Amino acid sequence: MEAVDELIRRRLKSDVVLIRQISEYIIGSGGKRLRPALVLLAAGATGYRGHYHHDLAAVVEFIHTATLLHDDVVDESDLRRGRRTANAEFGNAASVLVGDFLYSRAFEMMVDVGSMRVMEVLAEATNTIAEGEVLQLLNAHNATIGENVYLDVVRRKTAKLFEAAAQIGAVLGEAPSELEQGLAAYGRHLGTAFQLIDDVLDYSGDAAETGKNLGDDLNEGKPTLPLIRVIQHGSRSDAALVRRAIEEGGREGFESVLSAIRNTDALAYSRACAGEEARRACEALGGMDNSKYKQSLLELTRFAVERAY
Repeated sequence: MEAVDELIRRRLKSDVVLIRQISEYIIGSGGKRLRPALVLLAAGATGYRGHYHHDLAAVVEFIHTATLLHDDVVDESDLRRGRRTANAEFGNAASVLVGDFLYSRAFEMMVDVGSMRVMEVLAEATNTIAEGEVLQLLNAHNATIGENVYLDVVRRKTAKLFEAAAQIGAVLGEAPSELEQGLAAYGRHLGTAFQLIDDVLDYSGDAAETGKNLGDDLNEGKPTLPLIRVIQHGSRSDAALVRRAIEEGGREGFESVLSAIRNTDALAYSRACAGEEARRACEALGGMDNSKYKQSLLELTRFAVERAY
């Protein structure tokens, strides 16, 4: 990961000062680096011993960072990882354009690796992520969507990059098709579990730990799994309250929505769904030989569901 971080900083260099400034602001703000870690672990688990896994780990982080820049503009967010977002600090136009730079730099680095299969996986993933972002936008303030529709958005918008990260590590290691697909499934289920816990933390976390404002999802009118659960299984009054809060957005009704959530099993149910996704992620690695890399992949599933940030 130190080698990946060094490569990230080197490939962020640009003659355009603002690009360098915003890129370094975002990359330097921390983050869990889970997606690049998946590239490294999957490559190691499948026997890869070259150096292109560093390049592709950086590519995945650039794609992820570009999506964050664009997301924060769309969501009008002002806090991420405990710091002001780039759009709050530098403006929307600069954030969108630097996000575009990160996408183009990522694809430039992909070409250097010289694997058409890797490019195919990452190009398809990037397209799927964009579709997920548009679907999420279309679903904003829509209190009628069900669990399956919401999970489809999660798998496109969030889980797809986890899936691609694990899969390209396997491609580098020239893993058999069955193992490659197993690692892709692992990443998909891990990414879904990760997002479901994010949904839970938006209504139960500590803002100092999560690094974002609690209630951001409600403010943006996002019908996440805890809210969908209340609508489907809460009392008539609680369900009506949550529907109205989603449709109207804003933070005014946050405490009332929180009470409605606590009146049901919404958070426990969402955690249980995340736990099931983590179990399926572990199951997807069943055909993989045991190694320190596999053990780390299994440990990541525990972190995804037990984390408080």
